Amino acid sequence: MIKTMQQGVDLSNKLTYNSSREDLVIPEYGRGIHIMVQYMLSISDKAERTNCAEAIISVMKSVVPPEGTEEEGTHKLWNHLHQISGFQLDVDSPFEKPNLDDRYTKPEKLTYPNETSRAGHFGRTLGSMVEMAKKLEDGEEKTILITKLANTIKMHFLTWNRKTVERSFIADQLKEISSGELALSEDMELESTAELLRNIRKTSDALDRKRPVKKNGKKNKNKSRRR
Repeated sequence: MIKTMQQGVDLSNKLTYNSSREDLVIPEYGRGIHIMVQYMLSISDKAERTNCAEAIISVMKSVVPPEGTEEEGTHKLWNHLHQISGFQLDVDSPFEKPNLDDRYTKPEKLTYPNETSRAGHFGRTLGSMVEMAKKLEDGEEKTILITKLANTIKMHFLTWNRKTVERSFIADQLKEISSGELALSEDMELESTAELLRNIRKTSDALDRKRPVKKNGKKNKNKSRRR
């Protein structure tokens, strides 16, 4: 800078920093694409402007690869291009021009269930099965569903308590969850504790195999192989 001033040339007005520039609409795409969009808006011919927009879309796709299907990804890029241009883009787009008002429209509030479960620790699915069993008439189908419910309750208990569970406990739990409408009869045969524990162990082992191996684990494996 001192050398520049000594030569009598002042370049201070040519030195620009991001702090003195306009904020980027979508920073992920970088300032280069925003400059391209501004140039595209200055083109008077609509056909040429459309070609320029398509070229910018291809660059945007390489900078930030879109997720989802190809159509969904392309649609998202065009929406972003409209957004970067301040919704002033007038080209032949393959998708409908987004409405500026939609950007400031609040989404509808999600409705969450407010009812409380009598046995939340068993999960909502089991509760739905209980309600379904209540509506069935007495017969083979209802007996099968009650047996499935009892086995599910037993499996949930064994997942956290690896001990033998009494049949009377399962019967009491089923009666409590169903408000006394479902009963475990003596002739209903439940799965053995050993079989349920075996299935739980298989599921647990399968989940462990899907988990990424730690760096230390890999190093230890390599060391053991070398030995």
